Amino acid sequence: MSNAKGRLEAAVLVGVVFLLGILLGGVANHLWGERVWGMPNETKAIFPASRLNDELTQELQLTPDQQKQLRAITSETQAKWRALYAPLEGRRSEIREQSHEQIRAILTPEQQPKFDAFIERLAQQRKQEAAHQAIPSAAR
Repeated sequence: MSNAKGRLEAAVLVGVVFLLGILLGGVANHLWGERVWGMPNETKAIFPASRLNDELTQELQLTPDQQKQLRAITSETQAKWRALYAPLEGRRSEIREQSHEQIRAILTPEQQPKFDAFIERLAQQRKQEAAHQAIPSAAR
């Protein structure tokens, strides 16, 4: 009976370790992916202007005229941030492409098309995020 209990405990322990490995691996993969495959766009607001506008409108009970002025201010601020980071975009793309070439060099011929498809998906996501950001906050 003691032997069966020990085996059960060992099996549970192995299962827990396995699940923790999956969880930690997923988190690490997500964090690594953001750093290597394309860091989040610096112009992407951590606190989006539309959300800021909505929350300030609600908390401060802004009038419609104040809401219009707030949208103009946040829109102008976003434009200034984009202008500030625009010169870095070319360099960032260059660094990204260099890393892709280095990775392709270590892949087998069978892995390269899969990698290229993966990179294409990331590029599409980046384009979608950029298009989403380009929508004025008043239109959202």
